[in-house]
Formats: sequence, structure tokens, C-alpha cells
Amino acid sequence: MKNPAEYLEGHVFEARRPRRELQPVVAYADAVQAIETALADAEKYKYLLMRALRRHADELLTHPIVPAEEAVVRPMYNEMAA
Repeated sequence: MKNPAEYLEGHVFEARRPRRELQPVVAYADAVQAIETALADAEKYKYLLMRALRRHADELLTHPIVPAEEAVVRPMYNEMAA
């Protein structure tokens, strides 16, 4: 999954405001396009996640998890044992 900066990677340029240093700038249209791309990717990842969760739930129904026997927990230090 991309981080937010990767959606704007190719669209950033530097501009200088009067009497100031160079600052990164993104055009409005490029920002809107990046947001639309990010939302489309989010829908795709949501679909893939939901499909995986359904598949996992189906596997749990066909192969239920049998609880394991409880293990004996021993203290690490003798003074805690008392």
C-alpha cells in the first residue's frame, strides 16, 4: 500500500514566494487526481481485505479450532513463586 506522499510524487514542483525560500507546491488538479487515485486504491484494498476475511471465516466454519490443553505457567523467579 502506498503512503500519501507517493500519490503526489510526480506532481510536486518548487516555487518561490516573494522574499522566501523555495517551497514544494502541487497544482490543484494534480492534488484532486492524487486523491481520486488514493480513494480508488483504498476501495481495492478494502475489497481484497473483505474477501480475505470472508475466506478466513469460511475456513473457520469448515475446520473449527480445537482449543489446546492449558500449559503450566512457571514463575521465572523463585521469590515470585511464594
